[in-house]
Amino acid sequence: MKLIILENYSQASEWAAKYIRNRIVQFGPGPGRFFTLGLPTGSTPLGCYSKLVEYYRNGDLSFKYVKTFNMDEYVGLPRDHPESYHSFMWNNFFKHIDISPENVHILDGNAPDLQAECDAFEEKIKAAGGIELFVGGYENCVGPLLLESI
Repeated sequence: MKLIILENYSQASEWAAKYIRNRIVQFGPGPGRFFTLGLPTGSTPLGCYSKLVEYYRNGDLSFKYVKTFNMDEYVGLPRDHPESYHSFMWNNFFKHIDISPENVHILDGNAPDLQAECDAFEEKIKAAGGIELFVGGYENCVGPLLLESI
């Protein structure tokens, strides 16, 4: 395992965003070849998401051939509620980049059968070929955690 220690949140966020950008670019996504990214919610990845949006706006990165899977959502909170993870991700990241809504996967916390929802979500991940890079967040960390090829 490689451990990168940086001085502050801003440096950690920028390092993680550059790493994600480089992995996507090196992968060479295109029609029929999607890069699959696992994403967290919460405050930890906000700086990273901001930098990724900046790379997109500068023309350094496209999410057109990226699929994402968010690993959490509140049970019983409507998806359009401002505190849902669905709203969080769209407001803080997805609506600012060129990702297609059909390539964004967030659990439905209002599904009538939560186990079936989780099982279907797992099947979608398998159908996508697994997750190439998973970005994890943790409330006591200064920046994102990165796990590869899940």
